[in-house]
Amino acid sequence: MATLRDAKIGETVTVKRLNGEGAVKRRLMDMGLTKGVDVTVRKVAPLGDPIEVTVRGYELSLRKADAEKIDV
Repeated sequence: MATLRDAKIGETVTVKRLNGEGAVKRRLMDMGLTKGVDVTVRKVAPLGDPIEVTVRGYELSLRKADAEKIDV
């Protein structure tokens, strides 16, 4: 299954599942990344970290490590 890290700039994907345990999963959910939500990749930093996405109408920057925990 693909992860949010694999999504290309300009692509809109739907969150299928959050992988992670405890506080990490809770933090992602608190940022609005829940099952079924659409996420658009806006920018990727020159060295690939962080990734800027649009979720629920606001901009969010995610580390690559966190983006790998989100199946799309």
